[in-house]
Amino acid sequence: MVNFTIKGIPDDLYAGLKERAAENRRSINSELLVCLEQTLRGRRVDPPSILARADAVRERLRMPAYTQAGLNAAKNYGRR
Repeated sequence: MVNFTIKGIPDDLYAGLKERAAENRRSINSELLVCLEQTLRGRRVDPPSILARADAVRERLRMPAYTQAGLNAAKNYGRR
């Protein structure tokens, strides 16, 4: 495992990290590792899964499916 030092952290950034660590009951080091992991690894987006969830919500709320004409009308609403 590698160790390194971060120099020149702005006071407000450090304060935010310290606050976030306290909220999550972590050390500042652990919180920084979590932040780095989330940023560098990110979440993979699965478009079919997101669309399936949106369709399920639309169906549950009995909303009609979106059409290109409906989307265009919504975009242009209020425009001249």
